Amino acid sequence: MNSDKGSLLVGAAPATTSGTRGSGGIDASEGEFPRRAGNGYRLFKNGTEIFPAFLDAIRSAQRSICFETYIYERGAIGKMVAEALATQAADGVDVRVVLDAVGCAGMSEDSLDMMKAAGVEVHRFRPFRWRFWHRFNHRTHRKLLVVDGETGFTGGLGIADEWTGDAQDSGHWRDNHYRVAGPVVADMQRVFFSHCDPEAVPAADDERFFPSLEAQGETTMQVVAAEPADGPNRILHSFCDAIGRTRQRLGIVTPYFMPCGDLLDRILEARRRGVEVCVLTCGENMDWQSVRKASRHKWGGMLESGVRIFEYEPTLLHSKALIVDDREVHIGSANFDCRSCRINAEANLRIEGAAAASRHWEMLAADREDAHEVDYRQWRKRPVFQKLQDAAAHLFRDQL
Repeated sequence: MNSDKGSLLVGAAPATTSGTRGSGGIDASEGEFPRRAGNGYRLFKNGTEIFPAFLDAIRSAQRSICFETYIYERGAIGKMVAEALATQAADGVDVRVVLDAVGCAGMSEDSLDMMKAAGVEVHRFRPFRWRFWHRFNHRTHRKLLVVDGETGFTGGLGIADEWTGDAQDSGHWRDNHYRVAGPVVADMQRVFFSHCDPEAVPAADDERFFPSLEAQGETTMQVVAAEPADGPNRILHSFCDAIGRTRQRLGIVTPYFMPCGDLLDRILEARRRGVEVCVLTCGENMDWQSVRKASRHKWGGMLESGVRIFEYEPTLLHSKALIVDDREVHIGSANFDCRSCRINAEANLRIEGAAAASRHWEMLAADREDAHEVDYRQWRKRPVFQKLQDAAAHLFRDQL
């Protein structure tokens, strides 16, 4: 991957060797992947940067496209993505799509029919069935695109018109997405196939999906994937581990800041160690006000301990990052809430290196300029009715 000054982040010391080939038949549901050296990546900010790169990757595919998303809604950008996928399938590219049955319920049937008619293999993840009703609440929140087994995309992107534009107003959201190249892409591919029919998973030597991957940069990365319905939640474990290793400063960027008990304990422990903790989350511009209320109910102890919480004002903040000192950053689909840490299937990337951390600290500082800081005294003086609403919403925190 070519370097663009200020955008390609180059990081830390090597882990496993390059030249990795994917393991097509290996179950990735437990999300245990090694640290991979030799990767490069490009960060794209907001839809004006994200969608051109995203669509260009799809239109440039030669062998395969694997795409998984939680949100796909009708609209101009949804039609554009569907047309790109259908065109590639009609040209002989093997195109496979996993759509969450709940999050993608608003997708245009015309777009869906167009893709299927062109040969796109579409799988709806966990539609409601009485036999498996107990699993219906476990959604796939992953945002993955892997092209030719060589280029991966992940981050916060949903396929809806709210993600277009440049966060210029409340109808266009603030988000980041990442293009990745190098050995770690094989693990991203494996995560995608963990949600496909096992009989349809290609063999490890199928170069359409698992080509030999040489080094494309100097950054060490690690895929962290979780399937809470089937095993331990490695997203929660990775967050707790990262916070436990923080020594100077911790940055949390998330639209939905509702840490479960384990994460809250780690944050408070970090403050007792003298770690500076800065949280940037959604303000009034929020698609789920119930989440904001439930979150706000538990802010008192954190604010009193010295955690600084900022609410982003211009539009909905949908980007996600956990920044650990000046050493690493965790990005991907997971929010800092109970659903991501206990219920949903998620996929994150842990990116090592001072340059990666520095770039995300810079973005956090810039976004903080458009946010207001929550004051502990004002938090305590909330109207009684608001406190009651916050407490009531918090009772349902595990489902929000």
